[in-house]
Amino acid sequence: MAKRCVWRSCKEEKEGDNLIVVQFSNGNLSNTDAVSFSMYSSKDSENPRKKSRLIVAAETDRLSYVGNNFGTGSLRCNTLCNYYVGVLNKATKNMEVHSAQLFNMQPVIPGESTREDEPQKNASQSYRDKVDSLIEAFGTNKQKRALTSRRLNMVGSEALQHAVAKAANRVIEQKGLEALEQDVAQTESLNDASQHLPPCHPDADRPEDVYPFDDLISPVEYKALEVPAQKLTELSPDDLQKMEQDGSPRSVLVQLQTLPTEGERRHRQARCAWYLFQLIKLSQQKSNFNRKFSLEEGCPRVIANKLMKTFTAEVFSRGRIQHVVPASMRVKLAAYCLALLLHMGDQMADLTLLHRDLGMKEAKIVEVAKAMGLKLSKQLTTAGGSLLEEHRMATLVLPLVRHEKPTMLRKRKKMR
Repeated sequence: MAKRCVWRSCKEEKEGDNLIVVQFSNGNLSNTDAVSFSMYSSKDSENPRKKSRLIVAAETDRLSYVGNNFGTGSLRCNTLCNYYVGVLNKATKNMEVHSAQLFNMQPVIPGESTREDEPQKNASQSYRDKVDSLIEAFGTNKQKRALTSRRLNMVGSEALQHAVAKAANRVIEQKGLEALEQDVAQTESLNDASQHLPPCHPDADRPEDVYPFDDLISPVEYKALEVPAQKLTELSPDDLQKMEQDGSPRSVLVQLQTLPTEGERRHRQARCAWYLFQLIKLSQQKSNFNRKFSLEEGCPRVIANKLMKTFTAEVFSRGRIQHVVPASMRVKLAAYCLALLLHMGDQMADLTLLHRDLGMKEAKIVEVAKAMGLKLSKQLTTAGGSLLEEHRMATLVLPLVRHEKPTMLRKRKKMR
């Protein structure tokens, strides 16, 4: 009959009396007598996190092994569960149970980085570098080819940047930094408005060829304007007065009041005035543009299509595509109106009347005129009978005027 054994817990055991159980990562020990063990504990007994830290070292003739219960090399199982070791007394048949900690012993090879150095190395690497390292180690052939191609492109871009920087330094030395800064400032001042200007030919021999009339109104569109413009040629002075009372654009009324008496010039002026009225009306649109625009006035379909394609932008709103006139397109409308007025007024246009009709600030229309290379001036004109009013005028002269950007900027008010 087998003898009975008793399992009795050792109640006198303290927190630091845990047994140490080690396992070697590269195999099992065949001879335990050939290994000498030593254990080191933390001196910081006040810190609750550090006082339980232990390091176990094992020395053999060939290798040294190190294990710890903290850091990246420690076993997670020590924090997730408790381990116990039973010691059987063969004489009394009593077994004492002691709590234990497991240590994973790893070989230490001289010259290799320790695990404590790896976090510092990984911290200096970016997320892209870590992903590239994973691709090099475990990636597919396709991923490795893509990685190699991207690195070659990076080398090529770095070489290109070096060459560009070298060429830029050479240009700065030859031309001078101040001259380059002045050119950049002039280009930036005209960049915003120049994107919305009509086609320009600055090397033209005649002023009327700088902004060609056919680029503003094509021959097909000019022919389509014959029917709606015919009504303007038949307006009487009373009709013009009524249009003024109804709030019609002053720029259009001035052109209608000075229509030539007869001939091709009269019809040309009337067609341009009718088209100018449509541009101003489109600039004043508050809601979205639709194909019914100006149909009540007999707008030809070719004109309506051009206005929609040239001076509107598509947006998706309320579940459908709409055509609206954003701020950038209002600048474009102002530039085309100004170019059309130049052809109607012997290469001279009234900026004051135009900015009032368009509902645009005078500074903005002046900026457009500067971007178009026009000469600016002021002129006294009659407004409301005998009342004189100073208007800003724009004139197209050759060569085109190059306006410089102001060097002094207005200081902002300090906030109290």
